[in-house]
Amino acid sequence: MMNTKALKTLEFDKILLMLSSHAGSDAGRALCASLVPMQDIEEIETAQQQTADALSRLFKKGSVSFGSTRDVRAELRRLEIGGVLSTAELLHTASLLENVNLVKQYGRQDDPDADPDSLAALFDALSPLTQTAQEIRRCILAEDEIADDASTALKQVRRQIRILQDRVHSELSRYVSGAGKEYLQDALVTMRDGRYCIPVRVEHRANVSGIVHDQSSSGSTLFIEPSAVVELNNQIRQAQIDERKEIEAVLARLSEALAPYTEELANDFELMRTLDFVFARAHLAMEMNATRPVMGTDGAIDLRKARHPLIPKKQVVPIDIRLGDDFDLLVITGPNTGGKTVTLKTTGLLTLMGQAGLHIPAADRSRLAVFEDVLADIGDEQSIEQSLSTFSSHMSNVVAFLSEADEHSLVLFDELGAGTDPTEGAALAIAILSDLHARGIRTIATTHYAELKIYALRTEGVENASCEFDVETLSPTYRLLIGVPGKSNAFAIARKLGLSEMIIDEAKAQISGQEESFEDVLTSLEATRKKLEEEKETARRERAEIEALRKDLKKRKEELQQKKSDLIRSSSEEARNILQNAKDYADRTIREFNKARESGADIRQLEEKREKLRKKIDNSGT
Repeated sequence: MMNTKALKTLEFDKILLMLSSHAGSDAGRALCASLVPMQDIEEIETAQQQTADALSRLFKKGSVSFGSTRDVRAELRRLEIGGVLSTAELLHTASLLENVNLVKQYGRQDDPDADPDSLAALFDALSPLTQTAQEIRRCILAEDEIADDASTALKQVRRQIRILQDRVHSELSRYVSGAGKEYLQDALVTMRDGRYCIPVRVEHRANVSGIVHDQSSSGSTLFIEPSAVVELNNQIRQAQIDERKEIEAVLARLSEALAPYTEELANDFELMRTLDFVFARAHLAMEMNATRPVMGTDGAIDLRKARHPLIPKKQVVPIDIRLGDDFDLLVITGPNTGGKTVTLKTTGLLTLMGQAGLHIPAADRSRLAVFEDVLADIGDEQSIEQSLSTFSSHMSNVVAFLSEADEHSLVLFDELGAGTDPTEGAALAIAILSDLHARGIRTIATTHYAELKIYALRTEGVENASCEFDVETLSPTYRLLIGVPGKSNAFAIARKLGLSEMIIDEAKAQISGQEESFEDVLTSLEATRKKLEEEKETARRERAEIEALRKDLKKRKEELQQKKSDLIRSSSEEARNILQNAKDYADRTIREFNKARESGADIRQLEEKREKLRKKIDNSGT
């Protein structure tokens, strides 16, 4: 099980909130919220493939809705024991089946001959039960409305109710507009306790025969059911009871129609919430412009242009991070404002995301390792309740990590050894890192201790890194430079801010010659690095220009070759046509010679034809 504290420290919970926002159903959101990184490489690859295939479908077909994926498992248990579902429960089931039908149609691949992707089996396994869903919709118009045509008996009883109601209305209308009008508070028909009544002024109670059902709040009006309509109201009440029985019969029939398919319905729910979960991952990848990482079990990390997903896109600076190939311990040094903590969090969070089947905000072909545990000590964790100082709190974490970590762990330390005497803190930090390094545990640690820079330079399998800082602008660039130890830049920053050279020289005199020499070496390395980067960029541009010229020349050569081929083909075609014309003319002339010779034609005419033929052949040859 992955260390839960690290999930919180690296803000994996915030990624889950972002993921949940892309799910369409409560069931899908619940799966998103419960997502945890996996340790099995096959499970991780399956989840990554599903995310990639869902993303591909989003690009090709657009989004699909899972909003009607309601949990119907409680209803299914009632159906299995012969229970009857309510109108609301039947409508929820119909909505689920209709959503299943739409999702199944979305899942059909456009090319039937194409190889199925990892989601095809999930889509194919969906059972829309179309006819059953349509029957529910035909019979139930709303939670409080059953269609007249839901059954023949229901249609008949409702027709009877309308006929009886019309008779009551007619009877009472005659009364309120006739002889009884003078006894009424208002000339209208009203309802009390489901029975038709008229409002009679209390002083005229003796003049109206019937049953009193209610009285107004002022006491001046009685609501009386006249004796003339009592029997009709009784018949209406009986018909309404029959109506309720018929409605119950309709619900029972619809429930019986669903009962044989409880297994299919349960399967539909599971498939729909799974697909909702998978497509939420794909939507998150689209939002982050994320890519599928190459997952491995060799402990190697190679993140290219990695971006922390919780930093706004306009502010985040992509970084390259490597660990586990040439070195298994990376020591990041430099000023506190340089983005060292962001580097730690980016590495840890993207590792968790990759192992959870999520794509990561990094360039294509970025590699991640599968770790059984990620241990992160990041930020100020001073505990007032436990009366622990910042140093004590961090050291408690360190002690726990040293006992828990093994070669399958990733350990992240932020400002290791800080919060105590610098000399002792640096010594402790080196001892802790040496222990982890000796055990082959992948570790990244940030620090501002110069001793750790020297330790990294001297120790095989340990590499320095720093976050670039622009002294001219007094601001970090947040670029991670692997292989280059960080500088404090304190003197350069102080000078830039206007501190006098006298004070700076006095400060320099306070540090040892060895430390000053080391900082001078770092300054020289930094200058050399920048120069090499500029030369590299110039060489890259020149290579790009040469490559563009090469492609242009190749294209022109191909065009010339094509023109040459077209010209030769055209010339050959023209020559064949000329020769064919000459041959046809010669054949016609020879036939005319033979005909003329047989008919005894004039020799002069034959000679003229012969001369024309000779000229024609000469012209064809040229």
